[in-house]
Amino acid sequence: MRGFKLPALVMATAVCFMATAPAAEAQVSINIGLAPDCPYGYYDVAPYGCAPSGYYGPEWFNGDVFIGAGPWFHGSRRFRGNVDNTFHPAHGYTGAMPNRGEKAEPAKRVSAGSFKGNEQRDGRGHAIGKKH
Repeated sequence: MRGFKLPALVMATAVCFMATAPAAEAQVSINIGLAPDCPYGYYDVAPYGCAPSGYYGPEWFNGDVFIGAGPWFHGSRRFRGNVDNTFHPAHGYTGAMPNRGEKAEPAKRVSAGSFKGNEQRDGRGHAIGKKH
């Protein structure tokens, strides 16, 4: 009987420790926030600042509405849009930037015939080829 009490006591102690141990819950939260309200769209890389007129080609717009880039764009995986990345601050652009909430100026819209993009993007920040 004595040989049975020791294993029973060890088992009872282990059950007590398992019953009182708090459950650890892992939670991952990613908050990318709302899309910026930019008149000509926004850069497709963080911090997603407003891009000036001429950065995006006309295929990024539906009428006067910018349809997306960055994490807010959920279009087709085969989407290909032309950009002129010389208008990106990482490439040395220091010109005028629009402010959030500004309205697009129709006179500054880039037409399909006059746009000269130098890169294609997939809308998620990935360069997918050079425009020739």
